[in-house]
Amino acid sequence: MNLAEAQEGKAYIVQQIDTEDEELNAFLFSLGCYAGEPITVVSHLKGGCVVSIKDGRYNIDNQLAEAILIKT
Repeated sequence: MNLAEAQEGKAYIVQQIDTEDEELNAFLFSLGCYAGEPITVVSHLKGGCVVSIKDGRYNIDNQLAEAILIKT
């Protein structure tokens, strides 16, 4: 399951980041979004979603949300 399909307010564990873009992987890693870390969808928006990672909230687009695979 990917992050775009996640329920709001429920905590999930990042399983993997499904992208070949190393710069994007490095960016997500700097936010604390990598395999084994908890992530929560705060709200779904028209163009993406707001997620909570560690102590921060970030707005990510749908393309990126679909690349973040989570454990159910």
